[in-house]
Amino acid sequence: MSSLDGKKILIAAGGTGGHINPALAVAGYIRDNCENAQIVFVGTKKKMEATLVPQAGFELRNITISGFRRSFTPPAILHNIKTLVYLLRSSGQAKKIIKDFKPDLVVGFGGYVSGPVLRMAAKLGVPTAIHEQNAFPGVTNKALAKVVDSVMLTVGDAEKYLEPKNPPVVTGLPIRGDLLKTSREESRRALGLDERPLVLSMGGSLGARPVNEAVYGMIKANYKAARCYFMHATGKGGAGFAEKLAADGVDLASNKHITITEYIDIPKCLPAADLVICRAGASSLSEIQALGKPSILIPSPYVAENHQYHNAMALVNKGAAVIIEEKNLTPEILTETVNRLLSDRAKLEQTGENAKAMAVTDASERIYSVLCDTVK
Repeated sequence: MSSLDGKKILIAAGGTGGHINPALAVAGYIRDNCENAQIVFVGTKKKMEATLVPQAGFELRNITISGFRRSFTPPAILHNIKTLVYLLRSSGQAKKIIKDFKPDLVVGFGGYVSGPVLRMAAKLGVPTAIHEQNAFPGVTNKALAKVVDSVMLTVGDAEKYLEPKNPPVVTGLPIRGDLLKTSREESRRALGLDERPLVLSMGGSLGARPVNEAVYGMIKANYKAARCYFMHATGKGGAGFAEKLAADGVDLASNKHITITEYIDIPKCLPAADLVICRAGASSLSEIQALGKPSILIPSPYVAENHQYHNAMALVNKGAAVIIEEKNLTPEILTETVNRLLSDRAKLEQTGENAKAMAVTDASERIYSVLCDTVK
């Protein structure tokens, strides 16, 4: 394997943390291992990359682009007209950035911004690579796979939806470096837990109302038994969760086995969990797999191409998780599923082991290797 030391690398990623965080993890790995590599990001001024990329110490250059809305309402039509104008302009903006920076390699991690940047790089003869986070690829990466030099996948299930120019490589998805540093025992000791199982639940940083409602109903109906710990992150959209519990007679001060918070410190708390309830975003699943945690997955039906369902099924088909689709989610069904899993310790542990067997904990190194081969 060659090195990226001394190379200029342009990374296109934008929109959501699911695209940006893996890109930053790889950029950080390159920076740590290649002292003289130059890394520049391309993104937009209005999305998460505008904050996250500079915070991580990387330069961000901007293009203006957005996605199309699948609606014929007047606001959607106006938005789509603007999007078409942005799309026509974005090729020129991407070309200028590439001509100015003169990269040795251009890498896309998804989001609308990847499209014009990678297409222009390929057209100009610059070595190109993309990484697809989900089991069902996004529209942008489906199109780019046909023209870029290297295609990297989080899971092999995505390959059947692509027509890549060259055979794809399964690299996994980079996870935060501190996640594997704390053992289950250390985590439980730090959280003050006894031998009772911990059910850790979350619906994402913004919060998911159906998940919050189902977990609320489960806790309210089962809190008196105190047979397990409940730790739930409501997200931004879950304001008032704890207050509502109190109004319904669930006093958190006297029920120490219940913790309600807006966000969960994943590296601190996830190692302690015996069962995880969450959405099926690629990053969450990679973390669950890395720690070998059994999970109940509730994929969001509101994401592009319903990709979270496909992400979840990649685990379910290998006995590494249980799925409850949101259309079937109720407090009663969630409670029954949790009780069934916790009552069969051997099955629970086997589910976790199956998840662990799917884990790729050296994804950054694998991606780095592919990028080195691409730029040769």
